[in-house]
Order: sequence, then structure tokens, then C-alpha cells
Amino acid sequence: MKLKILLVFIGVLSLASCSSDPKSNTRKVEVREQVKQITKPFSDLEQVDTFRVVLTGDKPKNMMLKFSIIAHDGKQIYAQNLEAKTLIDHYKQSVDLKKEDKQLAFMKQEFDMFFEEDNFLEPAVTESEEPDQFVPDKAFYAELKQSGLNGFMYRLGQENKVYIAWSNREQKVKIYYKCC
Repeated sequence: MKLKILLVFIGVLSLASCSSDPKSNTRKVEVREQVKQITKPFSDLEQVDTFRVVLTGDKPKNMMLKFSIIAHDGKQIYAQNLEAKTLIDHYKQSVDLKKEDKQLAFMKQEFDMFFEEDNFLEPAVTESEEPDQFVPDKAFYAELKQSGLNGFMYRLGQENKVYIAWSNREQKVKIYYKCC
């Protein structure tokens, strides 16, 4: 009886080691998902909305940063999926990202830095700021100046940042600045 149990245990161990062997026909697929969440006033100065970013995938070719904002009433008001391949391509000229391990570290760093305090702009537009050539909608910019609502900035590349805020007039999140 003890011999049977020992043989079954050895068989299970050998199967487990085979499934992780890269030469084996059986491949172990590991889907990783990391989540960060923070609450901040955004669509309303009195109530907080939930900012959420999820890093999915196990290799740069299938990794993605999924960013969303859920308003204080539970409705999703913004969603943006950022593919790792696109982010990496935008940084390749200025950062050494040729090897997969560096690409993985880069995506982890982007995930870790996504909700840095500097990315939350309170308010989105100050009274003294004036629109320039990087403001896509001057009327929205003026609306933000009056409302005092907060903004958020995220990066699409080394020289490509997107600034978003809530439009009370249109009842949606809009880009108010897109630049370097």
C-alpha cells in the first residue's frame, strides 16, 4: 500500500515537472493580472470616483494596461486599453527595450507609476492658464476653468501625454490637452 502511494506521488511530481518543461508538448499557460485602484474627486468635487488600472498578460506581445474610471454613482465613465506593444514601440528610440525581460520590467514600471500623485491635476485647469495649440477643444478648456473640476494625465509614449477631465456640459470624460 505504501509503495502504491509513493509511486502515485512520484508520478504526480513527474507530471508537474513535465508540464513546466519547455520541450514538453504540454505547456503551462499562466495569465497574470495585477490591479491598482485609487479613489479621487473627478466628475464631482464633493464625491470620489474610482480609478482602476489592470495589467494583464504574461508576455509583452499579449500584455495590456486597462484603465477605467467608475463614477461615484457606479457608472463607468471612461475606459482605455493600452497595448504593451504600442507603449513599447513609442519608447524604443529613447529606452533600451530590445529584450523581453526589459520589456516586462518596463510594463511593470508603467503599471506601478500609473497613479503617481503628479498624474492627478487639482484643478485640471487653473484660472491663470491659457489654452495653446495642444488644446483640442477651447470651449471645454474654458468650461474646466470655470468648474474647477480635477484632471488626470496618462502617457501613451515618451512624447505623448493625454490629459482628461469630466465635462459637466456633455456628461462624459473628454481630452482637454494632448501633448509632449
